[in-house]
Amino acid sequence: MSLTFDTTFTFDSIGVVHSPYREKFAIPRQPGLVTADQGYIELSGPCNREEILRGLEAFSHAWILFVFHEAMREQWKPMARPPRLGGNQKVGVFASRSPFRPNPIGQSVVKLEGIRAHSGQWRVHFSGGDLLHGTPVLDIKPYLPYADAIADANGAYAPDKPGADRPVRFSEAASASLARLETEYPALQLLIEQVIAQQPQPAYHRQDEAKIYGMMLYDLNIRWQQSLQDACVITVEKQR
Repeated sequence: MSLTFDTTFTFDSIGVVHSPYREKFAIPRQPGLVTADQGYIELSGPCNREEILRGLEAFSHAWILFVFHEAMREQWKPMARPPRLGGNQKVGVFASRSPFRPNPIGQSVVKLEGIRAHSGQWRVHFSGGDLLHGTPVLDIKPYLPYADAIADANGAYAPDKPGADRPVRFSEAASASLARLETEYPALQLLIEQVIAQQPQPAYHRQDEAKIYGMMLYDLNIRWQQSLQDACVITVEKQR
């Protein structure tokens, strides 16, 4: 017996993400890999009210359901190339975390850092996110350790947390910039170190070639050189 139901749904966002990540490149590939980032969800419309958040502060973590708004395409592909497989092997899109999906919906678990009102806007502060600045949020749900953490789960081709074994160092120019910016951007050096240590460059790039990469964190343009031995941050400059 077949079931009949509506196949098209329309949802309104409940708020928007504010985060250090201003472009898709260098966003951690999974939540929790970079802990030094600080972000918040600013609630909007009928959800911008205190009672909708009441009780959430008692939880340590929460699930964020969101839209991959910069990955929306009219056509999607049934297969994807996971970075953990080197970017060369394909799996079904439902066996991946690719943002290019039939419905561009994502979910991330984040650490809750507080709930506060600012100029009439309620904000849910978090750390450990992997969310692009400006991401529309669909829902917030509390993380339940007994239900959401499965000790004997099988991670298939991604069984363990990716390694971050290459050190990150800073040039004299970059260190001087960090000293000037430390008041305005707390924990900036640690954030840069953690993001670069995750090796955000494409998986198919040869690791024995010295390449220069750039990324935006907040309104800062950061350039670094990657080599087989380490990564050297060359410049940290405010975007003009």
